[in-house]
Amino acid sequence: MTTKYTKYTKQSMHGLFVCLVCFVVSLSVSADRPNFLLFLADDCSWHDFGCYGNRDVKTPNIDALAQRGMRFMHCYNSAPMCAPTRMSLFTGLHPVRNGGHPNHSRVYDHVKSVPHYLRPLGYDVALIGKTHHAPPENFPFDFLGGVHHDTGKGVDLELGKIDEYLGARGDKPFCLMVQSNQPHAPWTRGDASVYHAKKLALPPYMVDTPETREAMTKYYAEITYMDSQLGYCLQSLEKHGLEKNTLVVFLSEQGSNFPHCKWTCYDSGLRSAGIFQWLEQVEPSVSEAMIQYVDILPTFIELAGGNVESNDFDGKSLVPVLAGTSDKLHDYVFGMQTTRGIHAGSDAYGIRTVRDKRFRLIWNLNPEGEFRNSVTKGFKPFKSWEKKAQSGDAFAKEQVSRYRKRPEFELYDMEKDPFEMHNLAGNPEYNMDIARLKKHLDNWMEQQGDRGRETEMAALERKHSDRH
Repeated sequence: MTTKYTKYTKQSMHGLFVCLVCFVVSLSVSADRPNFLLFLADDCSWHDFGCYGNRDVKTPNIDALAQRGMRFMHCYNSAPMCAPTRMSLFTGLHPVRNGGHPNHSRVYDHVKSVPHYLRPLGYDVALIGKTHHAPPENFPFDFLGGVHHDTGKGVDLELGKIDEYLGARGDKPFCLMVQSNQPHAPWTRGDASVYHAKKLALPPYMVDTPETREAMTKYYAEITYMDSQLGYCLQSLEKHGLEKNTLVVFLSEQGSNFPHCKWTCYDSGLRSAGIFQWLEQVEPSVSEAMIQYVDILPTFIELAGGNVESNDFDGKSLVPVLAGTSDKLHDYVFGMQTTRGIHAGSDAYGIRTVRDKRFRLIWNLNPEGEFRNSVTKGFKPFKSWEKKAQSGDAFAKEQVSRYRKRPEFELYDMEKDPFEMHNLAGNPEYNMDIARLKKHLDNWMEQQGDRGRETEMAALERKHSDRH
């Protein structure tokens, strides 16, 4: 039967569930280990997909993947910037511990990544598309080509090379990282005319201006364009008979370039879409387990037949969750932001955060400073927010102010306030929750070797010469 990748798949997958024991047994007695295809978007907020509740954006292939796979509601990256996110994903280590916590940075010389772990297990390991990791010797993927940033001119992702690679695999298992440049700004791909600016529903943290709505049409158009790239990958897997024995992972990276998203440690910056499809192995479902990007490499290693416990990862294998034998992985997830050294960034505005199922605690290490980045410097929608604030609009004034200046601590009840609009840190009723979360955050920072302000001020020492 031919699978359709342009609409939701309605066929029930009940009865295809395989328990954790079956996973382990099959790996020990069979050479049919899964292939891995990981598709990573670029600067895309988790809530900007149909399967995550967005009724405006058109993402048919991603939505169909979610229907056939396990969709995680609590998937988080380690940092709301491209390079730290990708290097933590590839190494299984959070940014400070691997050395790559600033943007455009590099990991420590001893740090290993996906190819180092999967090649000895017999896998081909390749990457196509955006490269935002350094130094190259620590990330020795077979590089199939691609551009580091897309300007809208020429080919941004040579899809034919993906099909060629998949068609040449034979019986050897593979791990292919498909790294799209979309929907990273500038939003120049896709057909924005299919979106009507005045009809779009804006997230509650956005100030409603014509500039914001116009930008949203272009951003959504590029999401739809990226969705078509994923659709091509899925069709190519099916074409070559690889769809059943390939674990497909879709991740949305960190949030979009709109305020309150990328560069911040709010949920719209750190939370990610996370969809895992392995036909006839992983039951189509929605998981409430809290997972992080650092969990994916240990998962690949275990499914490939390797020994996860022999490596000191920050992440854990997702196999029990994918198998359905456990509905939890972490009680707490962590994140960080280093503004020092980014384009138009503050000299120092470090942020650390911890989240459990209900609360997010944010610790702003330099609250006396002002939060600055490319958004505050010249992002047209934000400039329209500032103009509206200057005209006397109270909501616009509040949103502009809280983006630029924040207290040392922020606490949000994620059940009642999922878009973090109301800071509870000054309410004595929540003092015990703050103390509990702060203790876990302190312990994590100590384990990471993160000295807070001192680590922030040393960020430039970790920078890589590639400043794109």
